Amino acid sequence: MDEIVKAAMAKWPNVPAVYGWLELTARGEWRIRGEPIENASIRDFIARNYTHDIEGNWFFQNGPQRVFVSLEATPLIYRLGESGRLQAHTGAHPRELRSAFADAEGRLLLVTEIGPGLVDSRDTAALSERMVDGEGHALDEHSLGRWMTGDGEAFLKPDGLEVQHAGPAVAVERVGPNAWPATFGFVARPGGGKVT
Repeated sequence: MDEIVKAAMAKWPNVPAVYGWLELTARGEWRIRGEPIENASIRDFIARNYTHDIEGNWFFQNGPQRVFVSLEATPLIYRLGESGRLQAHTGAHPRELRSAFADAEGRLLLVTEIGPGLVDSRDTAALSERMVDGEGHALDEHSLGRWMTGDGEAFLKPDGLEVQHAGPAVAVERVGPNAWPATFGFVARPGGGKVT
């Protein structure tokens, strides 16, 4: 978190929070009242000061004010950078893959030390190079095609799919799309979606 933000929090500790204005899309894009934030400096400032509270509400600390974020998918969106290194939409690079999940539509979700996140669908194919089936075989083109067209359910068996990132491989577990907030411990619409 930026030092100027910490100083503002100490100086004005009781500024009311804001709900319903800021959104994170499933592609990792920030939006204010439905409009994309085009200014790179503002996006970077939000990313540096993006965190969560103990209840699983994610927010942007804007000086002394918390701006709670409505989540289209998950609190983080993971991508593969140019070097093939995993990174969150905030620019943070996780070091530890703790668990992996997938739904029947082939969407992959990862939990790292920085938090839970959906893998951007544009990077699913590239990340598949780090996936192996229950017998240790890399996904071939046919298997990947089935996975990406929604036949991912076939791989989610007890000895099914594993993914590896900077450490031992972890099994890919099954998760339903409506179960993401409960499974990963976050609130998709802080404040019940109200706008203040």
